[in-house]
Amino acid sequence: MIPFEITVEELKKKMDSGEVIQLIDCRETKEFAVSNIGGTLIPMNTIPQHLEEFDTETPLLILCRTGSRSAMATEFLRRNGFPNAQNVQGGIYAWNERIDSSVPKY
Repeated sequence: MIPFEITVEELKKKMDSGEVIQLIDCRETKEFAVSNIGGTLIPMNTIPQHLEEFDTETPLLILCRTGSRSAMATEFLRRNGFPNAQNVQGGIYAWNERIDSSVPKY
């Protein structure tokens, strides 16, 4: 079984190695404009309308500001046929603190 969460260090390793991943940022548009690490912006409340866009074989990594919204989105995705969904633990805050301090906290 795929773990429910992934650390920002594990995410960075995947990104640096060029591994094919689906990185979904579930924050709002204005939050993404202030601070992001890439990925696809799909606000949490619109995720149900995007289910057909996700691949069940490729890692589906969900990111938000601190990890709370992304945990809820990950739970929803897992209940709806995406066992490959993982919450990025700590979100943008953890990325700022442990990977790249130039990515702003807000």
